[in-house]
Amino acid sequence: MNKLLSYCEKDTWLHRLSGVTKLVFFLLWCLTSALTYDTRILLVMIVISAVLFAMSKTEWKQISTVFKFVMFFMIVNLCAIFMFSPYQGTAIYGSKTVLTGFLPGHDITREELFYLFNVLIKYFTVVPSVFIFLVTTDPSEFAASLNLVGIPYTIAYSVAIALRYIPDVQSDFTRIRNAQEARGIEMSGKARLHDRIKRTASILFPLLFSTMEHIETVSNAMELRGFGKKKKRTWYALKGLHRNDYLVLIGTVLFMAAAMIITYADGNRFWNPWI
Repeated sequence: MNKLLSYCEKDTWLHRLSGVTKLVFFLLWCLTSALTYDTRILLVMIVISAVLFAMSKTEWKQISTVFKFVMFFMIVNLCAIFMFSPYQGTAIYGSKTVLTGFLPGHDITREELFYLFNVLIKYFTVVPSVFIFLVTTDPSEFAASLNLVGIPYTIAYSVAIALRYIPDVQSDFTRIRNAQEARGIEMSGKARLHDRIKRTASILFPLLFSTMEHIETVSNAMELRGFGKKKKRTWYALKGLHRNDYLVLIGTVLFMAAAMIITYADGNRFWNPWI
């Protein structure tokens, strides 16, 4: 069974980076994407994300299901923005160029389309970094790295368990879905979208119960082994920072600083191509 968004050991420089390095990169990268609406910077971030994603050698089957869900979420979000705030772009860019009518009070404007385009590409700057982080980071090594920088090992170990259980939850989901299909409930692409969403939602409750059973089993096992009794612990998978780690950290900080300088050069984080 194919594992979804699980760590897969490969010989790439991204896999050899410390978990702390990848976490810092991920946080600063997401923060940069959240703070800027400069289309030029966002497009550069997409190119960098695509290059890093290719370097990670991630297989499509590892992310296909999640990517489809993210795409569905993005489309729903963009439609909601347009329906509830059809002239947000007009207010931001200070002009209104109507391209065509749509619904009463919902004209399609050039400014709104440009604003929605920026929202869309913001997703594409972050989503690849999430995939890269999950498929290139060994949960045990990541927990050890977190503890190395001062985070209590109980919290670090909880993060590691959460990362390890992502493929297990996917396996449970697939098993429950197969059981439903064996009973004659169509959940593949042959069914209508509305029926697929409704039937997939019905899987959530048995999936939740299955996950709770896993949590109870792990909790009992950790309690029997005296987990948390000591203030410190040793780590088998500890990985320190090396030259590439420092280069990535320095490069990430410099990129974020440059992006913020360019973004706020005119005192506004929204780049206006019509000025």
